[in-house]
Amino acid sequence: GVRFANMPRPATPTAQQQGPAMTATTHTATCHCGAVAVEATLDLAQPTYRCNCSICRRTRFWPAVALPGGFRIARGQSDLTRYTFGSHKNHHYFCRHCGVRVFGHGTDTPMGEMYGVNVGCIDGLTDEDLARLAVVRMDGLHDQWQQPPTYGEHL
Repeated sequence: GVRFANMPRPATPTAQQQGPAMTATTHTATCHCGAVAVEATLDLAQPTYRCNCSICRRTRFWPAVALPGGFRIARGQSDLTRYTFGSHKNHHYFCRHCGVRVFGHGTDTPMGEMYGVNVGCIDGLTDEDLARLAVVRMDGLHDQWQQPPTYGEHL
């Protein structure tokens, strides 16, 4: 599942870093039908992740990392369906109405507890913004989290 293993810890912006692309800001991410909304503090200058593991490949999950103090469910807690498998240490949340996976919650990662927020669900990001995001590809299919998969262009 989404293990987010061997990922760099999100950097804390310094006072010298300028502009919205270089600092952590609070973003709202929503599902397709709008029943679920989360607020997350994300630094979108840090890498986002694409993985070829069984759940990420099937759901096309593309997360940016939020730490626990920078994440909250703003709306729709009762509209979420939780799915776990394997070690059950990582939780995959879907809107029970439209099926969109807005976020996942990892408890077994090198950075400790974290949330993966689906960047495709972040309100207000343009196609140009999405195209500029740094993407790290991981070979979760073979539990080689520290390296990219042999074939990853489709991720």
